[in-house]
Amino acid sequence: MSSRLGPGFLQGYDRATLRGDAMAAVTVTAYLIPQVMAYAALAGVPPQAGLVVIIVTMVLYALVGSSRVLSVGPESTTALMTAAVLAPLALGDTSRYLALAATTALLVGGFAILAGVLRLGFIGELLSRPVLIGYLAGVAVIMIISQAGKVTGVEMAGQTVLQDARSFATNLVADGPHWPTLVMGLSVAALLLILTPRFPRVPVPLLVMLAATLAVAILDLQSIGITIVGPVTVDGLQLGLPSLDTDDLRLLLLPALGIFIVGYTDNIATARAFAGRHGERIHNNREFFGLGAANAGASLVGGFPVSSSASRTVIADASGARTQMYSVMSAVLVLVCILLFSGVIASFPVAALGGIVVYAAIRLIDVREFRRLWRFRRREFLLGLAAFVGVLVFDILYGVLAAVAISIVELLTRVARPHAAVLGQAPEVAGWHDIDDYPTARQIPGLLIFRYDSPLFFANSEDFARRCRQVIDGTEPRWFVLNMEGITEVDITGLDALEDIRAHCESRGIVMALDHVKSEVWADLERHGVGVRIGRARIFPTHPTAVAAYEAWLESGSG
Repeated sequence: MSSRLGPGFLQGYDRATLRGDAMAAVTVTAYLIPQVMAYAALAGVPPQAGLVVIIVTMVLYALVGSSRVLSVGPESTTALMTAAVLAPLALGDTSRYLALAATTALLVGGFAILAGVLRLGFIGELLSRPVLIGYLAGVAVIMIISQAGKVTGVEMAGQTVLQDARSFATNLVADGPHWPTLVMGLSVAALLLILTPRFPRVPVPLLVMLAATLAVAILDLQSIGITIVGPVTVDGLQLGLPSLDTDDLRLLLLPALGIFIVGYTDNIATARAFAGRHGERIHNNREFFGLGAANAGASLVGGFPVSSSASRTVIADASGARTQMYSVMSAVLVLVCILLFSGVIASFPVAALGGIVVYAAIRLIDVREFRRLWRFRRREFLLGLAAFVGVLVFDILYGVLAAVAISIVELLTRVARPHAAVLGQAPEVAGWHDIDDYPTARQIPGLLIFRYDSPLFFANSEDFARRCRQVIDGTEPRWFVLNMEGITEVDITGLDALEDIRAHCESRGIVMALDHVKSEVWADLERHGVGVRIGRARIFPTHPTAVAAYEAWLESGSG
């Protein structure tokens, strides 16, 4: 019998889905154990902390979120952003770093819940596709650089990605790599790149990690400098709210906002992609609450900011997951592994975890998408390239804000110079169309119908006025009819421009009229006053009614 009592794992759950969810839980658990440990290390916290965080976050998202298969927990981008933000603030103090990480997660959760209350679902659409592609490629490069020391055994230190790269290069030239560590790290990354695409249903990361762990034990690689994770235990787990220092909160507000925007964008994009495959619907605002609950939960166990994992979601979906019950089962299995197999997990080599991060980073660089942007439009490609460079030059946090700014500026440039057309009737097709598209289109003498295909607001008000004057002065019509079908929104600056055109027509003895005016836009016209000055008698629902009014005006002798 199906249960419909909740939005999360109970949604759509029945006994028929249990087998698929159970199989998915086993497969995802095998995959995520080494993965979340690697991402925890990437975030700058003990690797085993990732296991505690994944238990809490998977359960909380299952209870609150709207996606049936999305896997929420530690993931590469938010982990890297956390490290980039906190390293300069902690100044090498491990206890302070962990407290800052938990506080950042709490702030991210707070931002998400606040956004859900305010119903700000559009935030997930602030990053355009080209900008997102470039941003992820930049993040991938930073991830690889951040793991270079772990994979090669070379000491490195810096506050920015460029300083990290410079430090790594200097020490590599001076001291050379630690060869056993280098072989271990690169072998893991190479095996994952080769085997994972060929065996998508096999927990390749876990098998590779177990092989690396076995090699460390059999060959006694610790004696030649291979580092392992160390004890895995829940002893000393920091439960409850982190200590909230006022100065720290002020320092972390902007970084937490950036992490929240990126985390939610990733969350909603991944959730939508998989919902589309199954004809399901993702609720933007509920996703805020799901992400907020997961981050708040991570904070309460001394964790760090989290988001969704596309790779774990792919595996869950391919393994038969149909509800979030698989996440609850997986969380239980992780707990069992901590309690019964902590010795094996403690023997994982750190270089192998670094190899997993390098593998994940390489997968973020979508060369085919860059090629597609280049073929489609050079401007789109340059947007992606700008986001890529911005992340590297300004570091990841300000690179995110730069990427959002680039998306908004790109949108404004499109809306600021939209398509506009003089309309006529073409004999080969019904209706009124752009005379540039249909050279045979006929215009009614003395009647000029002009369409502006954009909301009318401050960014394009000057362009609107200029183009209206251009067509009016070029043809000197008796009537100027502005088709407002594409003008779905207006602001006071745009309406001031409309008033300028009305006055321009009046000074030349031209009658100005409007057609296809939406009711909410007309209300704004009336409040502004330009609608009153044009007059209700000159507002028409369609082109034919405007034409009929013009012809009646001619017959009455008014012209």
